[in-house]
Amino acid sequence: MNNRKRLGSWGEEQAAVYLAARGYQLMGQNVRTPYGEIDLICFNGGRIVFVEVKTRSSTRFGYPEESITEQKKAHMLAAAQFYLQQHPDMIGDWQIDVLAIERTSQQEGPKITHFENVLSEPV
Repeated sequence: MNNRKRLGSWGEEQAAVYLAARGYQLMGQNVRTPYGEIDLICFNGGRIVFVEVKTRSSTRFGYPEESITEQKKAHMLAAAQFYLQQHPDMIGDWQIDVLAIERTSQQEGPKITHFENVLSEPV
């Protein structure tokens, strides 16, 4: 596993712990769709929450959340919609969140910024 994949896996682990501590129930991780991978799928407060995790070890190239382009948003939305079509038993409201994780040092814990409902079910 290369350093980038290792950092991404670490970030997803941190995200899962962060969300669980806030009452989110993890339903799936690294779910593949034709439109891309869904990092985490959770249930919280009566909603299905699709979570995109972005992790960086420095801000030299910007903050993690800055890597969410319009094209990435379209892929995230298509992946969530595909997943829901494949799981018709999963009815109800849903949203897409982004967790931006910065690994500042080995001694300190990660800095996590949670962007809630960046994309949601169209009305």
